[in-house]
Amino acid sequence: MQCLGAEYLVSAEKTRQREWRPQIYRKCTDTPWLVLFFLFWTGLVFIMGYSVVAGAAGRLLFGYDSFGNVCGKKNSPVEGAPLSGQDMTLKKHVFFMNACSFEVKDRGLGPTSLCVSSCPEKQLDTLEEVQLFANINGSFLCVYSLNSFNYTQSSSVGTLCPRLPVPPSKPFPLFNRCIPQTPECYSLFASVLINDADALHRILSGIMAGRNTILGLCVFTFALSLAMLFAFRFISTLLIHIIISLVILGLLFVCGVLWWLYYDYTNDLSTELDTEKENMKCMLAFAIISTVVTVLLLALIFTLRKRIKLTVELLHVTNKAIRSCPFLLFQPLWTCAILIFFWVLWVAVLLSLGTAGTAQVMEGGQVEYKPLFGIRYMWWYHLIGLIWTSEFILACQRMTVAGAMVACYFNRNQNDPPARPILSSLFVLFCYHQGTAVKGSFLLTVTRIPRVIFMCIYSTLKEPRSAWSRGEFRCSHCGLWCLVKYLFLLNQDAYTAAAINGTDFCTSAKDAHTIIAKNSSHLTAVNCFGNFVIFLGKVLVVCFGVFGGLMAFNYSRALQVWAIPLLLVAFFACVVAHSFLSVFETALDILFLCFAVDLETNDGSSEKPYFMDPGFLSFIKRTNNFNNAKSQGHKDALPNEEGTELQPIVR
Repeated sequence: MQCLGAEYLVSAEKTRQREWRPQIYRKCTDTPWLVLFFLFWTGLVFIMGYSVVAGAAGRLLFGYDSFGNVCGKKNSPVEGAPLSGQDMTLKKHVFFMNACSFEVKDRGLGPTSLCVSSCPEKQLDTLEEVQLFANINGSFLCVYSLNSFNYTQSSSVGTLCPRLPVPPSKPFPLFNRCIPQTPECYSLFASVLINDADALHRILSGIMAGRNTILGLCVFTFALSLAMLFAFRFISTLLIHIIISLVILGLLFVCGVLWWLYYDYTNDLSTELDTEKENMKCMLAFAIISTVVTVLLLALIFTLRKRIKLTVELLHVTNKAIRSCPFLLFQPLWTCAILIFFWVLWVAVLLSLGTAGTAQVMEGGQVEYKPLFGIRYMWWYHLIGLIWTSEFILACQRMTVAGAMVACYFNRNQNDPPARPILSSLFVLFCYHQGTAVKGSFLLTVTRIPRVIFMCIYSTLKEPRSAWSRGEFRCSHCGLWCLVKYLFLLNQDAYTAAAINGTDFCTSAKDAHTIIAKNSSHLTAVNCFGNFVIFLGKVLVVCFGVFGGLMAFNYSRALQVWAIPLLLVAFFACVVAHSFLSVFETALDILFLCFAVDLETNDGSSEKPYFMDPGFLSFIKRTNNFNNAKSQGHKDALPNEEGTELQPIVR
C-alpha cells in the first residue's frame, strides 16, 4: 500500500502541476458521519430487538387459531384463555368452522378458527362424516373442548362444530389456511378474509405465499449475474452484439407481457378482491414505466451503436488492469454474502414489525391480538435502514476495488506488483475511510433523483431563447446553475479520489470533478459508452428476473399481492447484478481517473515517466483520433505513437 494516501490531486484553487510523492495516509475521514451511522444503527437495533420481543412472526408464517395457539408449534398459555397453550406441532393448517357464512364483527373475523392436521378435501354432509374424518385423519373440526366421541351426542354441537355441510377445502400457503373449493364459498371467504386484512398484512402474506418462487428467482438472477461477470471478462464484438440483442428482446418481452397481463385483468369479470384490484393497478404502473424505459434504452442503443468496436477495446484494457489485481473478480462474492445476510435479517424484522401486538382475551375464551400503535409504523425507519445500509455495503466494495487498483496502477515496477492489494485496501477502508463510505452512501442516495431532475431542467434552460425571455430566466438560471454544479460534484469518483488522496468525501468529489473536467475531451465519450454497455448487462439480468417473476406469480394472482414480491425480485436482481458488474464499471472509472492524475503529475520524460500502460495510452490516442474525425478543429494535445511524451493539460 505504498501508494495509498498519496496526496497529489489538483484542487480547484491550486491548478499548477505537482509531483506525486508516495505517502502513507493515517488519518480518519468523515468521522462525524461514522458516529451518526452508529447512532442510526443503535436505533435500528433497538427496533429490531423490540419488534422481535413484541412481535410474533410465527403467527404470520404458520397461522393461528381463535384461542391464541400458533399452528404447527408448541404454545405457551395465555392467561384467561383455557384453550390456549396447546401443543399444535402436528396441526399445521388453519380451518374456519363456518367458511361459507363469513362475517366481520367489530373489525374481527366472526367464524371460529382451529388448528387441524389436514383440510377436508371432500364435502362432509353429516356429523357422522365429520366424526369419521376426525377418527381417520386425526383432524378435529370441532372446538377443542368437545371430544370427537361426542360429535353426534352433545347438545352444543351447533355452536362447537362447523355448520353443515362442510365444504371441501385445500391448504394454501397464505397463513396455511384451508381455502374452500366451492365457487360460492370461495368468493365469500376470499372477499371477507383478504379485503378485511390491512395493506401490510396483505403484502407480507404475498411475500410468504411466494417465498419459494422468490428464492428460486433470486438464485436464478445470482447465477445469471455470475455468468454476465465472466461474459464481460472474455468480452468480444460478437458477445456485445449478443448482449445488446438479448437486452432488446428482454425489454420488448417484459413490456409486452405486462400490457398483456393488464389487458387480461381488465377483461376478467371475476376481479373483485382488493388484492386483484391492487395487482391490476400495479400492472398498469409497471407497464407504463417499462414502456418508457424501453423506448429510452432503444433510442440510446441506436444512437451509440457506432462505438461498439472502441468499447470492446476499452473493456480489453479494463480486463488487463483487473488481471493485475489478483482475485479482484471474486470480491463481489463477499459483498453479495453480506447483502443477503442483511436482507434476510431485514425481512425477519419486517415480519416481526407486522405482527407486533398484545393478546387480549375476548368472550368465550377466544384471543385476539391488538396491534401496537407505535411499533408498527416504525417500518419507515426500517426501510431507510435497508436503503442506507445496502448503499454503504456497495460503497465499501467500491472503495476496496479503488484502493486495490490504485495500488496496482501507480506501481513503477510492473514485475513486482503490490502484495495482497485487496486485503491492504480493506485494512485502510475499515481503519480510516468508513466515515467516507457512510457519508457517500447517504449523499449519493439522497441526491440521485434530484440530481437527474435538476440537470434536465438546467439543460432545458440552457437552450437558446428570445431576447425578451432571457432576463426572466437569468436569476433562476444562476441559482439553478449553482445547485446543479454542487449536485454534479457528487458521484462515485469521489471514492476513488478518497482512496488516492485520503481526503474526506466532499473534498474528494470536488478534486475528482476538477481533474476529470480538464481531461474530459480524452475520456468522456468512450467512458460513457463503456459504462452504458455494462449497464445493459445489468438490465439484461433484471429483465430475465422480472420476466420469470411475471410468469410464476401470475398463476396465484387471487390471494396475494404479488406486485411487491415482483419488486423484491427486481430489487434483488438489480443489486446483485450491480454488485457483480460494478467491478468492471468501477475499474473503468478508476482507470480513467488514474489516467487523468497521471497526465497531471507526469510529462512522460525520463524524470517523470508515466505510470500508464503503453497499450492504454495507445487506446486513448485512437479514441481521440476517432473523436477528431467526427469533430473538426479539435486542438487538445495527444500522446505520440510511442507514448513517451504528452503535453500537460494544465500549466
